[in-house]
Amino acid sequence: MTDLPVRIINRSDEATGVFALELAALDGADLPPWSPGAHIDVAVGAAGVRQYSLCGDPADRSHWRIAILHEPEGRGGSDLLYRTAHAGTELSVSAPRNNFELEAREHYVFVAGGIGITPILPMMAAAAAAGARWQLYYGGRTREHMAFAEEIAARHPEVRLLPQDAHGLLPLAEIFTEHAGATVYCCGPEPLLAAVEDEGARRGVPVRTERFVPRVVETAGDREFEVLLALDGRTLRIGATQSIVDVLESAGVAVITSCREGTCGSCETPVREGGIDHRDSILSAEERDRGDTMMLCVSRAAGDRLVLDL
Repeated sequence: MTDLPVRIINRSDEATGVFALELAALDGADLPPWSPGAHIDVAVGAAGVRQYSLCGDPADRSHWRIAILHEPEGRGGSDLLYRTAHAGTELSVSAPRNNFELEAREHYVFVAGGIGITPILPMMAAAAAAGARWQLYYGGRTREHMAFAEEIAARHPEVRLLPQDAHGLLPLAEIFTEHAGATVYCCGPEPLLAAVEDEGARRGVPVRTERFVPRVVETAGDREFEVLLALDGRTLRIGATQSIVDVLESAGVAVITSCREGTCGSCETPVREGGIDHRDSILSAEERDRGDTMMLCVSRAAGDRLVLDL
């Protein structure tokens, strides 16, 4: 992870269980540029690294804004930040990385669930600035659990804020029918992402999703395979219970990594030959079908051999 020291300049509660942090460079200089859909890695001590979407204004480089769902029974990262991240606290973060880029389109539908609203906020602003047609459907457990709901309603009274306790689950079939021809961008909990992907696949509608929690993958049938490093010349054996990244590092091959869960994209590597068993939570169906890149931390060979551009 790139080490970029920042200081928290403001902390605010944005919903039940959700708090936002505004970050600035220690020396007051402009922060690196970013585009809607980008996220940063945040070091969280012994819990490792977590990814959080930037949800402020890309044009304002004096500070970044992220929002965090406090999960006391989670993996430990959000709880550590909840307890220790306050105004004046210094954090180590990465430069922005974007695996959820907003592509130029004439018509968008944004579907957000819970904390998944964060990458969608700057996308809405960008779509409006470009003169595109767009609509947001935003769901959460209750209105009180929906971060930035009041901010969104004040700026865009036409959007659909649909808390589950009042409206039930988001009406995906209705959404896809009403907005035929739109490109769908979705971020939220896994059941919502899976449902939107299934609905899009059934209708042949392009869907872009972003996950910060890894997909559940069946590993019982994993087996050994070989990796040939095209530039290095060596062939390495990947065991049934080993990741490509772990073997490469043991062999002295430097690989940039961060999450090691297939959610951040830092270890994406070109593939010259071989079928890929994609297990990441980043690549689109089209990107997977091309078979020319993979995330080394989780994905494996679909056959006996891969040739990597390393």
